[in-house]
Amino acid sequence: MAELDFERARFNMVEQQIRPWEVLDQRVLDLLFRVRREEYVPEPYRALAFADMEIPLGHGEKMLQPKLEARMLQELGLKDPDQILEVGTGSGYMTALLASLGGHVYSVEIIAEFSVSAAARLKAHNVGNVTLEIGDAARGWDKHAPYDAIVLTGSVPVLPEAFQMSLKLGGRLIAVVGEPPVMEARLITCVSTGAYNSIDLFETCIAPLKNAVQPERFVF
Repeated sequence: MAELDFERARFNMVEQQIRPWEVLDQRVLDLLFRVRREEYVPEPYRALAFADMEIPLGHGEKMLQPKLEARMLQELGLKDPDQILEVGTGSGYMTALLASLGGHVYSVEIIAEFSVSAAARLKAHNVGNVTLEIGDAARGWDKHAPYDAIVLTGSVPVLPEAFQMSLKLGGRLIAVVGEPPVMEARLITCVSTGAYNSIDLFETCIAPLKNAVQPERFVF
């Protein structure tokens, strides 16, 4: 795909997928033009970088749809000094977006190969305010807590309390909670010590985090 076509596809993605999804924050929209999504997509899928789909990354994992990435970013309302936890580095694209709006991103990935390739992509684009770690953060990651913002890039059937307990006062957590076919994108804000405000933003359905906590099943 020629450079010009990439720019047209990027523009169309913003106008036809992202704006209709109520993403109107100009900082987020500007960022989608600046951070080049096609450079974080696996080579065989580069031409589909702006399609309204989940792009395969390997190991059964996929990138989130562009509109979902943008909406999550908008809802977090990131500010310059924010310390951010990202659970699931994937391709490193969301990591780059978070790093562009916040102070520092700690991104944890269970698949070592993803972390290594994301590190190379981020370095190539001079994204320095990130710490990539390999590990299982599906039940929480308090290593650098407390955080101003936490984003889970895979769904969880039940949201472990460890995540909200890792928030600073005023900190925000966004996660997709539930089981197929219907899940809720949930925004949780720490309003005072031990007190949280929770809003369900929209319905969606995305792949679960590996090793996510499972709900207790009743056995009759």
